[in-house]
Amino acid sequence: MKRDDIYFKAMLARDHRFDGKFFVAVKTTGIYCRPICPAKPKRQNVEFFHHHLEAEKAGYRPCLRCRPECAPLSPAWVGKSAVVQRAVKMIQSQETIEFHEDEFAARFGVTARHLRRLFIAEIGKTPKQISFENRLSLSRRLLVESRLPVAQVAYASGFGSVRRFNDAFKDRFKRSPSQIRRQPVSAEGGIRISLPYRPPFNFEGLLASYQSHRIGDLEWFSPNEMHRLVSLDGQVGTIGISNDAKNSRLLLKIDVPDTSKVHAIVTRVRALFDLDSDPVVIANSLESDEKMKALLKKYPGTRLPSGWDPFEIAVGTILGQLVSVERGRGLVADLIEMLGEDSGVEREGRRIKLFPTPEAIARSELLGLKTTGLRKKTLRAFARAIADKKLSLESAQDVDVFIKTVLEIPGVGPWTASYMALKALRNTDAFPETDLVLARALEFHPKDTLEQMRPWRGYAAALLWREYAKTLTSVRKKTKRSSP
Repeated sequence: MKRDDIYFKAMLARDHRFDGKFFVAVKTTGIYCRPICPAKPKRQNVEFFHHHLEAEKAGYRPCLRCRPECAPLSPAWVGKSAVVQRAVKMIQSQETIEFHEDEFAARFGVTARHLRRLFIAEIGKTPKQISFENRLSLSRRLLVESRLPVAQVAYASGFGSVRRFNDAFKDRFKRSPSQIRRQPVSAEGGIRISLPYRPPFNFEGLLASYQSHRIGDLEWFSPNEMHRLVSLDGQVGTIGISNDAKNSRLLLKIDVPDTSKVHAIVTRVRALFDLDSDPVVIANSLESDEKMKALLKKYPGTRLPSGWDPFEIAVGTILGQLVSVERGRGLVADLIEMLGEDSGVEREGRRIKLFPTPEAIARSELLGLKTTGLRKKTLRAFARAIADKKLSLESAQDVDVFIKTVLEIPGVGPWTASYMALKALRNTDAFPETDLVLARALEFHPKDTLEQMRPWRGYAAALLWREYAKTLTSVRKKTKRSSP
């Protein structure tokens, strides 16, 4: 069976597992859709693309009904060169709306002109054009799903002028913002946005992981929902994330004073819940081992646990060395109470403090923190490296370079570095093999077998933690490593 025939059969299934893995373009209408779109075009009238950028390069415009901009991202990034693939990934995950071509290109060791040439040759659009279209995609999502006035939608999408926003929006979507706007789905305040994912999706497993590693009073939980106080550029607000399993999507509630922070919040939540993960691709790699295949069946839809902020994760990793999960969580809470600034938000009679900045930790003696002197020294040195920009927690960086750099900090060992790579950088192939639980799991799952699962060993680690952490409860008091 030809590739396009397979895609057409998958399209007819309207299966959310295929959402974002390919796109369906209809020649007779000039529109491209997600494979879950209710539209039913004829076989002879469609062609298929791996990525929405390829469809737009061919001249198709996005469907108004299924909204391709809402689809989970594909792990198969477009572009032939490694630079373009990394750059596209970084554009899709960038939190800031502003885009500076020279600064962006410098991250990859090339000039802006050279990067533009690569993008034009391989994708047909420049990095700045893709970033600009991402802003327009966010605006359409806000128009359809939120109750924000058009002027605030324009501002949230990075436009200083409503007229410029209207012109750009109409140029891309062939309709004005007012024509796109639908009736609000809720009368509640704040912003409501849906974030689709590919099933199966173990939301409960992620929720349990985040609850056991909660960051002081900044995070709190209710059945089927996670809440978080967020602070971005001095703007403090709250978010709530719940699961709509029936429609394969998360429901995100945002309450912030500055709507320009919506883009950053959506980006972080997508990463927090690993929404662009492709369970089928991962399973194809992990199922090469029968024992791992059994764990996949036992824990379907396992995602990589991480956290809201990479710096918070890294600090928690350092404080979690050689202590239990509970003790590590307590040390993080103590650090927040010692050095965190008042958020101005009160919950259940307590004022919530923000997570301390790298600068605040670097200049503190940490005298009241009940941990070892070596660990305090390590924490201060790490915070100083971040503050001085000698070390980055950017997810798209070269992981080997990061590990080499962070290992130069006194007190940071292989476990800490690998654990940071997995959770802070969200590297899918990181595997902290010296972790207590994983080291014991390797007795049943040989390293040679895991090597064959690259680049998805991080998911293997998540499955092994789920399976074997339960059997080590009585041993954890003597643990030399903490596990998620």
